[in-house]
Amino acid sequence: MLLKDKVAVVYGAGGGIGGAVARAFAAEGAVVFLTGRSKAPVDIVAKDIVAAGGTAEAAEVDALDEQAVDRHLRSVTGAAGRVDISFNAVGIPNAGILGVPLTELDPERFAWPITAYTTSYFLTARLAARRMIPNRSGVIMTVTALHSRTGIPLVGGYSPAMAAKEALTRALSAELAPHGIRVVGLRPQGMPQTRTIREAFEPRAEATGMTWEQWQEFLAGRTHPRRLMTLEEMTATAAFLASDKASGMTGTTVNLTMGSLDD
Repeated sequence: MLLKDKVAVVYGAGGGIGGAVARAFAAEGAVVFLTGRSKAPVDIVAKDIVAAGGTAEAAEVDALDEQAVDRHLRSVTGAAGRVDISFNAVGIPNAGILGVPLTELDPERFAWPITAYTTSYFLTARLAARRMIPNRSGVIMTVTALHSRTGIPLVGGYSPAMAAKEALTRALSAELAPHGIRVVGLRPQGMPQTRTIREAFEPRAEATGMTWEQWQEFLAGRTHPRRLMTLEEMTATAAFLASDKASGMTGTTVNLTMGSLDD
């Protein structure tokens, strides 16, 4: 098992990506502490993990609330003794953000994703790092999207938000690597098994004139194998990056766009 006896905290564990990563971490032997702004969907993931023979605990935590994140991490270290992995998969509602031309988007709606995504990542990473530094070990992770590196219309402040998260990954790594802490990210393209891709499509459906099927075909057509990535492919990479086998990787965001975005 890649993550046997590791202690992992997953933020946004009630979402498609966060929940899948939590399940993958548990399957590889990690003790997983799941959080979400709403506890009900997180409970479902925790029950699935336990039913499969893993160890998981769910909690309601707002990742934009510094005190709530800190209290939860205190409870994690009290129960498990340490934090080995912090994975931020926090998302925000897309309503009013996507599908609106930049020329018609007000400053508040433009800034909201930039503020929310970067602040939640900063808070969860900083507070986890404070627990990791004494042990001189740990992995801090997040997930972004190809919007960080290429121009895409009708996504408002989402593109600069993803670019800012990747910049923060590099900055965190530069400061934390001397303390034995790695900071890495994943950049997948839309995966049909998650609701994220549909939530990204729906606000733009009218503006683009595409059907749901045409939208998926459009995205797949940009990849080298002419298909979209699966959740299983993404979570396998996440588990590897979180493991000691990826000890040489830090300060980087792994490109999982299957060629949509060339390095």
